[in-house]
Amino acid sequence: MADKDRDDDEPKVHDKRKIDPETGEARPDPADVAPDDDGLSEDDLTLLADAEKDLVAEYRDIAARAQAELKNFRTRVERDRAANREAVIAEVIRSLLPVIDDLDRADAHGDLVEGAPLTLVSQKLRAGFEKYGLRSVGEVGEVFDPNVHQAVVQVPDPAATAETVKDVIEPGYALGERLIRAAKVAVSVPASE
Repeated sequence: MADKDRDDDEPKVHDKRKIDPETGEARPDPADVAPDDDGLSEDDLTLLADAEKDLVAEYRDIAARAQAELKNFRTRVERDRAANREAVIAEVIRSLLPVIDDLDRADAHGDLVEGAPLTLVSQKLRAGFEKYGLRSVGEVGEVFDPNVHQAVVQVPDPAATAETVKDVIEPGYALGERLIRAAKVAVSVPASE
């Protein structure tokens, strides 16, 4: 044990001279010399290369997923924007439906005559709504559909074979596929025996 302690206690000398004293030639700079042996076996190098390939593949997969998520997010935002736009247009039109109803009643009473100012306003208003795809729903003779009609009255009819619209009390309106207001109708129903 004393022998081992003596070896550890002895000073270690590192020769840092740039000229080799035995040969007289310049020694290479240790910073310029690449180590010949990195301490890795061929198996270790193969494992390291495989791990590097797996890591690259994993990061490519992560990048592809992030790109797909971004694309889905953009699609969802555009879809939500379009739905929001349609909802706002529908709400504005819904608030103006009483005006259309009043113009329809005025037309039915003969108050809208060709060239009159109110007739021109009515035409411009309807043209503006049609530009956005507003269409009337509920016509006499249609088969009753609870998705677009609201039955206010049922009228038994011995000639009726199915529930049909007998009279339109208040027209309904749809904007594209969205129902804004159901048509209020009187429905002919088969007479029960």
